[in-house]
Amino acid sequence: MEDDKMLPCIFNIQKFSLHDGPGIRTVVFFKGCPLACKWCSNPESQNPSIEITWDKSKCVHCLRCVQICPQKAITHSNNKIIIDRRKCDGCLKCVDECSQNALNNEGEYKEISDIINEILKDLPFYEESNGGVTLSGGEVLSQYKQAIELIKECKKHNIHVAIETTGYASQNEFKALIEDVDLLLFDMKHYDSDKHYEGTGVYNEIIIENMTYAVNSGKMIIGRIPVIPGFNASLKDALEFSKLLKKIGVKEVNLLPFHQLGQRKYELLNRDYSLKLVKQLHPEDLKDYQKVFLDEGLNCYF
Repeated sequence: MEDDKMLPCIFNIQKFSLHDGPGIRTVVFFKGCPLACKWCSNPESQNPSIEITWDKSKCVHCLRCVQICPQKAITHSNNKIIIDRRKCDGCLKCVDECSQNALNNEGEYKEISDIINEILKDLPFYEESNGGVTLSGGEVLSQYKQAIELIKECKKHNIHVAIETTGYASQNEFKALIEDVDLLLFDMKHYDSDKHYEGTGVYNEIIIENMTYAVNSGKMIIGRIPVIPGFNASLKDALEFSKLLKKIGVKEVNLLPFHQLGQRKYELLNRDYSLKLVKQLHPEDLKDYQKVFLDEGLNCYF
């Protein structure tokens, strides 16, 4: 297991993506994120370690998982399987033993060579569409050394590399990661640091510093704003975002309307989801919001 800890923990490799950078792309999702966004649609991405999920609709309550867990991390209470994530070491014995597939794992430690071999299967599609690879998460900066190794392997094959990032890391780590990156899809949650903390659990100063550094380094950046009702969805918010982006030097903005596609994942992880009653947004709901950015001279789209 010690050797595994040096490998990247990956929770998904998505082929033929059209929404995470130009052309046809393969997206590699790194596990672990220092932010805890209340609206996160990939809650399985936040914990840096392997996590076990439980699907109550498939469970027959045989309790074999409780009996076999070497760490005694699994209990049964009130007709529910409870997994103590502080005790679980990701051995996956419970997953292997579950005959109903009620237990599954999110995340696995993978060799860089295995990831690059999967990426290279679609090399012709990248070349024909001007696509490439996008490293996402979670937060790819949380595993920046492993990400740098993967980027260097991609560059040996002249593959365009984008990263989707919150920019929340020390500037030294951020500088090292983006050195060979062609495009940054840079998430912005809020322009106000205190509000940013309310929604994500971290302040935004270091994020703004790193975004400014990337712009000054000549990196291509697309700002991405998840538009969340009651948090950053007012026209005033749009104007303040616009002012900040213009000050930093970001000229392109991708708006991401709030959705509920990740809601079931909270149930599988036995986690509360505070935004479950919040109505989804659609591009047509945000035309006035988009117009604020356009009026400020920014290229803004959905």
